Amino acid sequence: MATKKKWSAKVDTDSTHPDEGLFNKSPATIAKSLASKKVSPKGPGSGMRMLTFYINRAGKNLSQERRDALDKTKSILSRIIADQKEKDGKEKPRARKTASKKSAKKTSSKTSSSAAKSAHARKRTAKKAA
Repeated sequence: MATKKKWSAKVDTDSTHPDEGLFNKSPATIAKSLASKKVSPKGPGSGMRMLTFYINRAGKNLSQERRDALDKTKSILSRIIADQKEKDGKEKPRARKTASKKSAKKTSSKTSSSAAKSAHARKRTAKKAA
């Protein structure tokens, strides 16, 4: 049976250049390198994407020990990203507006369920009339 080619094998980027064999080093070394401007010019978030891509691409070929080390690297990078956001004082805006609508619905139903029920009844009545 022929092996299928993965889409990830075709990915070639010129924006970042991690050192050869970087992902075989210790978790702290990998995290520090991926968070650097030399490897990730767009910041540690870009390094996190590179690490995740590497883990996904390696797939079944990673030993459990290596996967655990790379997962530890992800947690270190997550802390670096959180610290950087805290330092910058910026929160990333939500990607979707639908998430805020859902939270608004949850909030209104928690505050007064009878008001929410009557609003729902009005909507059904308006739909039937139309």
